[in-house]
This record gives sequence, C-alpha cells and structure tokens, in this order.
Amino acid sequence: MRVADRRVLPLDAERALLVGRVWDPKSGGPRPVLVRGEAVHDIFDLSSTISALLERDDAVDALRAVSSPPRWQLPDLVAASVERRYEAHLLAPVDLQVIKACGVTFVDSMIERVIEERCGGDPVRAAEVRAMLAAQVTEDLGAVVPGSKDAARLREALLAKGWWSQYLEVGLGPDPEVFTKAPVLASVGWGARIGIPRFSGWNNPEPELVLVADSLGRARGCTLGNDVNLRDVEGRSALLLGMAKDNNAQSALGPFIRLFDGEFTLDTVRSETIELEVVGVDGYRMDGVNSVSRLSRSFEELLAAVHGEHHQYPDGFALYTGTLFAPTQDRDAAGAGFTHHTGDIVTISSPHLGTLVNEVAPTETIEPWDFGVSALCAYLLGQQRHARDTEL
Repeated sequence: MRVADRRVLPLDAERALLVGRVWDPKSGGPRPVLVRGEAVHDIFDLSSTISALLERDDAVDALRAVSSPPRWQLPDLVAASVERRYEAHLLAPVDLQVIKACGVTFVDSMIERVIEERCGGDPVRAAEVRAMLAAQVTEDLGAVVPGSKDAARLREALLAKGWWSQYLEVGLGPDPEVFTKAPVLASVGWGARIGIPRFSGWNNPEPELVLVADSLGRARGCTLGNDVNLRDVEGRSALLLGMAKDNNAQSALGPFIRLFDGEFTLDTVRSETIELEVVGVDGYRMDGVNSVSRLSRSFEELLAAVHGEHHQYPDGFALYTGTLFAPTQDRDAAGAGFTHHTGDIVTISSPHLGTLVNEVAPTETIEPWDFGVSALCAYLLGQQRHARDTEL
C-alpha cells in the first residue's frame, strides 16, 4: 500500500477517548482496545465487544480507569495494516452493530442523485444533464429545510418542469432515506483495501461522519466512514441500491470511535469539516470537503428515523449520516467525470476524529470476508474456556 502519510489520531488526541479493535494473531481473533496516544491497551477483560462496551452507562469512567500496561504500540499496528503483514493490525472499530446509512441528507447534493437517475448511470451524459438542471434550479438549496413549505414548493416546481425523481421525495420530503449499508462485521478499517466491482465504470468515495449508537438509539460516539458508491449502478435504478452499496469491502470505518464524554459531545461534531483526498498511481489528485454543518436534517432526526418503536437494534448500530461531496471533476476524458482507478489512495480526515486511509482495489481480488457472527461467537466462547482453564 502506497501510504507515505500515516496520520491516524485526531489533532486533540491527548483529550480524546478513543476505542477500536485490533486483530490479535496470538489469540486468533479481534480485541477491543483503548488508544492513548501511541499506547494501545487490550480491554477485552473490560468488555469482549465494542457493542457491549457502549451498552455500559459507565463506559467513559471505566475506560478512564484502565491502568493495565499497553499491549501494542500504534505505529506497529499501522505499519502492519499498511504492509498487510499477518501481525496485529487495525480493524473497523465496530463489531456487532448493524451498519446503516442515510442518503440524500444534503439538499445541495440531492441534485447529483437526480442527475445520476436522469442520465441512467451514464457519466458521459452527466455534464449535459447537470447544465440543464442548473438552469432550472435558482434557489439556495443549502437553505431549504426538508419537509417544509419551501421544500414542498421547490419539489412541485421541479415536477412541473418535468424533473420528476424519487430522490426529490427523500431530499425534500418529511422522511429521510435509510438503508442497510453492510452486514454485521463486514466493514473494513484503517489501511484495508476498499472494493470497486469490475462491473462498475462510474463510482466514487463518500466521506462521511458516522454516528455509533447503543441499543437505545443513543449516539455514544462517532467515527469516519467511506460509503463507497457505484454511481452507474444506482443511477440505473434506485432499486439497485444494494448492488451499488453493499459489496465486499465497500464499507470502511475508522480509525477509531471517539466516545462522547462531556467535553466532546454531539454538538462538537455538528460543525465538523471532513476532508477528502484521492491520489492515483497515475499522479491524479482530487480533493473534496464534506461540511457536516450543512446537513439538511439533524442528527436527532436521522437517529429517530433508524431506531424507535418501528425498529430496534439490540446490539446498537453505526449510522453513516450522508455526504455533501459528489465529485464532478473529470479524470479520464472530458465530460466523463470522476471514477476510481485501482491503486487510488483515499484519505478521509477531520480534526476531532483523525484520519482513515484505504487503497482502492477490484472487489473480486480482495480477501473474501470470512469472519462473521458465527466466527466471533466461537472466538468469544474459546476465550471464556481459556480463561476458565487458566483459573483452574
């Protein structure tokens, strides 16, 4: 993996309460960890899963009380993650949580979804359609509140001009789009490869803030995520959303979950700026920004759309909150827009959450996902037996 910059931690790491997961070859499974600077503490005895840890009301105090010596050093874990050595390395920081996502949560970027649909997933037609739509929409989309009278008027105006789209409903209507992004335990972490299937010719990264909630639907912390998207597939039909969003290694999370602790709160990240950088082996470079403050729906509204009397998550959930960023920069040919190449290094970073780095590869060549819920249960049971035998 071509990663020269191995930034991981947030800028204020000395004040951050960071938890994650490490693959431990010695025991043959994942270990929840507490990260204090470069010191990484194994907290398996405190909680065997991140999901169970976030169920504890005293999680913050329990983590601050950890006094055991560190088991790993962060630079070693990062090096192993980059070089893919079969040594202890970083994993996605969630485990039993369901991976959910909200789409079209920025009215500004809703237009790109409409364009995808109108051009049937053909990137060559996107520039033409984008220009046509821009001539029709003169409103300040960033100021439109979904479900409001202004949003309803904008929707009706677009419909009257022949710009019908199902994205107008979730972008301007009262209810957000919510879908399941990936199966439990399928997300990849810092340094892992992210997958683009060979059948896709128009695709992009989606840098997002990801809320991590407990079984009561309370946001206990957050992390960074890449909601990798196949624009040509979703553009053909929104009913192909699963095909566009859920393939091997298309959900990247990390580097760690930063827990809300009184000083760092949900309000802190309402104005978080998430930066994106894509660097190709061909020297190509693209930069982008996702300004969380421009979300058209509040965190509370998105959480309530996922969890409530209508749906429960006994092990909690991680929620991609959407992105403002939709790349239109040409890469291969004029008017063709952006699409990934094999070997692209995707870096997503923010001041309070650190940096998530992944390399793009064909999905079909990435190591198959083979550590699922059954494997985790077997590992946890084995660890319990080992602890019991050690005591005896």
